[in-house]
Amino acid sequence: MSGGYPGRPRWRGRRPFALLAGGAAALALGAAAWLAWQWHDRPDLAAYRGLALPAAGPAPGAVQVTFLGVSTVLLSDGETALLTDGFFSRPGLWDTLVGRVAPDPDAIDRGLALGGIDRVAAVLVVHSHYDHAMDAPEVARRTGAVLVGSESTRNVARGVGFDEARFRPVRDGEPMAFGRFRVTMIRSQHFPHGQAMGEIAQPLVPPASATDYREGGSWSVLVEHPAGTLLVQGSAGWEPGALAGRRADAVLLGVGLLASRDRAYREGYWREVVEATGARRVVPIHWDDFTRPLGEPLVPFPRLLDDLDATMAYLRERGAAAGVEVRTIPVATPVEVLPRP
Repeated sequence: MSGGYPGRPRWRGRRPFALLAGGAAALALGAAAWLAWQWHDRPDLAAYRGLALPAAGPAPGAVQVTFLGVSTVLLSDGETALLTDGFFSRPGLWDTLVGRVAPDPDAIDRGLALGGIDRVAAVLVVHSHYDHAMDAPEVARRTGAVLVGSESTRNVARGVGFDEARFRPVRDGEPMAFGRFRVTMIRSQHFPHGQAMGEIAQPLVPPASATDYREGGSWSVLVEHPAGTLLVQGSAGWEPGALAGRRADAVLLGVGLLASRDRAYREGYWREVVEATGARRVVPIHWDDFTRPLGEPLVPFPRLLDDLDATMAYLRERGAAAGVEVRTIPVATPVEVLPRP
């Protein structure tokens, strides 16, 4: 006997399962193709070329600003240099999502060279997520800088053996002098995405999960100089009323994920950071996909995650209504962000 029921081919009992398997495979391929398309659907920066500030020439006494991705910004008056964050390693997407991350010495060297960075008076950490604090101790070590940050940032520094004598804990609203710069770090809030919040309570030894780098408190960085006053807002969140009475000529405005919030949230952000300081110029930062190396042209995150076009449309509309100029900074190019009198 051949088995099975007489007159009934064997394949007929298995055919529904084969159809289901084939359908599932087709769905998986379709989903993968959709995700691949979505991942490559990014805003085109060419639309904003006309907003770019020109490269700065020699200008004694002026403050030049160099943008190096995320909220890593070099400020220099030709005598003293300050750096926010100093994030250059920029680990890839896989390591960031499911692997482990650590400072990359070669990438840090390349980032310092790209920014023309040699000696720095202070590295100022706006909060302790990995894309802000992970490289900061090594950058401070290589540039001879004081490292300024929260207790969470201190534990990032302890995890890599940074010299405690060169760590300066941030004090809310307490001015610090570096050459002709006067820096005040003012308590703020992170953009409310709920990821990796809380404190880093013990020395963090890399490699570690990206989410081990917890926020640890966020700070607005007010930088005063005889040439003018600049505010660095590293995350698109705010502490209500914290900047009341503070003045800034220009704001480097973190805009990551701002498009994911409704207009009421954007209005609150503009009111509490731009209007509160009376800024006459706004420059977006923290808009780039920081899972890509700094040596490649910076690109925005896919629209699947964030929509820089929507953010820029809002900023330009709001700026035009308020008489605030919205400009951009070419990467690794010193510019004068402070508007001339």
